[in-house]
Amino acid sequence: MAIRLGDLAEAVGAELRGEAGVLIKGVGTLQQAGSGQLSFLSNPSYRRYLKTTRASAVILLEADAVECPVPALISTNPYLAYANAAARIFPPKSFQPGIDPTAVVAESAEIDADAWIGPCSVIAAGVSVGAGVFIGPGCIVEEDCEIGAYSRLVARVTLCRDTCLGRRCIIHPGAVLGADGFGLANDRGRWIKVPQVGRVRLGDDVEIGANTTIDRGALEDTVLHDGVKLDNLIQIAHNVEIGKHTAMAGGSAVAGSTKIGSHCTVGGQTGLVGHLTIGDNAHFSAATLVTRSFSQAGYYSGNLPAMENGAWKKLIVRLRHLERMAKDLKSLKKAIKTLTGESLK
Repeated sequence: MAIRLGDLAEAVGAELRGEAGVLIKGVGTLQQAGSGQLSFLSNPSYRRYLKTTRASAVILLEADAVECPVPALISTNPYLAYANAAARIFPPKSFQPGIDPTAVVAESAEIDADAWIGPCSVIAAGVSVGAGVFIGPGCIVEEDCEIGAYSRLVARVTLCRDTCLGRRCIIHPGAVLGADGFGLANDRGRWIKVPQVGRVRLGDDVEIGANTTIDRGALEDTVLHDGVKLDNLIQIAHNVEIGKHTAMAGGSAVAGSTKIGSHCTVGGQTGLVGHLTIGDNAHFSAATLVTRSFSQAGYYSGNLPAMENGAWKKLIVRLRHLERMAKDLKSLKKAIKTLTGESLK
């Protein structure tokens, strides 16, 4: 949809510098945007494209506005302002409520009159679907699931029994919520399945990426609190708890019973072993191997390639003493220089 630049500035809380009547109907990069499109500058690496941009307007910091050749929206957080602006330009597509003739819906399911059940979806007994919910094609919602108002199952999503979604959740294609956790007991070399009797519970405004899996709890529930955002291809094991507004990038995995605090970030391909406690505002860079709890806020990194376990343990011990050894070596070199009068590199 087209929107006046002045209205867009007001909507996102930005200061307009330029003509308010400019119509914006799309978005693009500084390099590729053209007439009628909005762009943004938040990464200094792209500042070199600003002077030659052909966008109709750019969202940027005040310090960058002097070099902007087109109308500007001044913001202290250009990327956030862009996200809000793009949401105004491309609002979610509306849909007519109802149930597609090819969907299979159990008689005992409670489907709000404002919800939509898409083609070939299956809604089992005891399911509750709230107002404004969109369930896309090919979804499976097993017994006694709850889907909060205005949530969206894009397509081919599976909610196993007793899974509970809050309001305004977005679940992308191929995601599976509530499958059995990996619980096995060893009986003289044979693996015996441990019944998984917990649930998966999501708070409000949670988003789950494509082909991500969240296992049901073994005894207690697996819980993702309000505002959690998970990328594609993530594994969340049984009894994991993730705090409010934590975000995890693709390919990461969390083993069973680990608790992650609020406002954390987890880089892609990061692995957290089981039974850890991660405090609020902890951040892990990509491919970090997390093998112990971190209760304090901070930024953490580190991994090592696989090796024989005994050698790995010895290496870790030596690495932990590396700083002390470096100081000792520096002191030793200084002492030798004092005794010999020679310069040592």
